[in-house]
Amino acid sequence: MSVVYINSAACISVQDTLNENFFQNLQPENSTQVLKAIEPNYKEFIPPAASRRMSKTVKMSSVASQYALKEAGIENPDAIIVGTGMGCSQDSEKFLKNVIDNNEEFLTPTFFIQSTHNTVAGQIALGLQCHAYNFTYVNTSSSLEFSFLDAKLQINDGEAENVLVGSTDEQTDRTMELYKLNKTIKKEENLPVDYLNSVTDGVIWGEGASFFVLGKDKTENSYAQLKDIKINSTLDLAETRQFIEEFLAKNNLSNNDVDAVILGFSGDSKSDVYYKKAMDLFQDSMLLYYKHLSGEFNTTSGFSTFMACHILKKQEIPEVMMVNSAKKSAIKSILLYNHLGGKDHSLVLLGEA
Repeated sequence: MSVVYINSAACISVQDTLNENFFQNLQPENSTQVLKAIEPNYKEFIPPAASRRMSKTVKMSSVASQYALKEAGIENPDAIIVGTGMGCSQDSEKFLKNVIDNNEEFLTPTFFIQSTHNTVAGQIALGLQCHAYNFTYVNTSSSLEFSFLDAKLQINDGEAENVLVGSTDEQTDRTMELYKLNKTIKKEENLPVDYLNSVTDGVIWGEGASFFVLGKDKTENSYAQLKDIKINSTLDLAETRQFIEEFLAKNNLSNNDVDAVILGFSGDSKSDVYYKKAMDLFQDSMLLYYKHLSGEFNTTSGFSTFMACHILKKQEIPEVMMVNSAKKSAIKSILLYNHLGGKDHSLVLLGEA
């Protein structure tokens, strides 16, 4: 597969990532169970009448996609592909609450219509009046990676030249309550969490939306080359080394050739062992982590891809992300490794644009 370029990147997250100076102002968070995204003033981007009918994930995605398209100088993409783990869960909860409250009678269909996972991609297309290929991937923590893979194939096969790819997930009160009950979210008494050396289970939960324009050609604004992607739904701990080394070998790289590795340490002691195993492979690389900045959620890899794009473009790394003290004179390749609770492992290889 030939290389495609990431020509723009926009992100709404628990950091102020829409601000141009966000790189210098990253604030780690280790003592709150649930982190809320910093949302923009939606009135500047969406008509208030339309905004009232939209769930948070649709609004975040609408704004992030507008930023991404504007930066890439694209008015109408050749395809819109969105990855999400939970979809429009706010509207799903509202619909189910209505079902219970009204004894399954006299239900308005609005919340049900807006609760489907593909609402986000559909709303973006409606806003742009874009009639091109429109697809949504719902593959838990590898939803964005599947979206990237689809976009890459579309471009390589000559089906598209510029593709809008995004990932988005929102929080809902009821789901957060359930996540606390089933210990997905860390207990209060186990906070603050040491992300790299945690001895307790559970994570700090976040949310956000990240959008990118992938293009066939390099532009003045290009951030990175999207070189390759690999996804495994299940992986034994002992297979971690082979999983990574086979991927690197396929791309004619050795462990020493990777300048930086971004690992998804979440503070969940049970599943972070995979990242510790991966660290052993990259003794000479710069090791980074990011979920202390974004929280854990299904499509948090959108945040790490966004950060990796800026690292490649700026050729600098925020100190708050560093795991080790290794230094490289230039950053030409970044490997991203992520999973959620030990399932759906993904590798993404980015190169200098």
